[in-house]
Amino acid sequence: MNIRSLTRGDGVVIGAAVLLFIASFLNNYSIDDAPDSLDIPSAWGNGPLLLSVFLAGIIGAALIVVARGLPQMPKVLGLDLGQFGVGLTVFAAWSAIGNIFDPVGGLDNFEGSRSSFDAGVGLILGLIATLVMAAAAVATPLVPALKASLVGAPRPAAPQPYGAQPPAGYGYPGAQQPSFGGQPQPGQPYGQQPPAPQPAQASQPQAPQQGGDFSPFWFAVPVTRPLFAEDNSGGQIAELAPGTWYLAVEQRGAALVAQTQDGRRGVLQDTSGIQRG
Repeated sequence: MNIRSLTRGDGVVIGAAVLLFIASFLNNYSIDDAPDSLDIPSAWGNGPLLLSVFLAGIIGAALIVVARGLPQMPKVLGLDLGQFGVGLTVFAAWSAIGNIFDPVGGLDNFEGSRSSFDAGVGLILGLIATLVMAAAAVATPLVPALKASLVGAPRPAAPQPYGAQPPAGYGYPGAQQPSFGGQPQPGQPYGQQPPAPQPAQASQPQAPQQGGDFSPFWFAVPVTRPLFAEDNSGGQIAELAPGTWYLAVEQRGAALVAQTQDGRRGVLQDTSGIQRG
């Protein structure tokens, strides 16, 4: 699971789920003139309330977060796992509203019993948490501020002095890449930086670049975005995740041909908001 794929909206959902869990241990009711020794039950003493509000909301939040971090979205009953989680959070908020207006359920059928019972702090906090959770889950795909990455991509590595060994590993500009080799040329003057590594040519024929002034560059995406096949078949071959640097090797109009860590190449159609290295 890639935690860098989580959005700010997911962060709100996680915070609301924590508040909902805390509220499940607080009093369901507030009773007028109740003695201090009276043990008022929490949600864990009320099965329907626990299942319909507290567990439904927490499970829905967990499904949303897990689905965001998986490479491929699994399905539950024909729905994406994340969509199923959003539905659970909305159901939990709806159930919480009903419990606020009728906290004692069937007890109000007895004359005079309803007047002394009100919603307790557990139900009130549960309503607030489920409303915030459902709103964030529904609004995240629609509001740009909530779609932004919760954990920003690391900044490109600072230039290394001559003779220093750059950090190993793929994933950010300046890293030493085994597949993009390039040794300093003989006779190179001392103190001059070696030429920047160039992407290796794939075995298959490459389409010509649009324009003669394009140079490969590193970039990171702000949110998870699909990478489609180069042959315009429409098939998705990979998914680019925030927090990782990818190499743009070609430009096709507004789209980019990007190369992943394992050498796969595909077309990134949505290039809005990318961070260049």
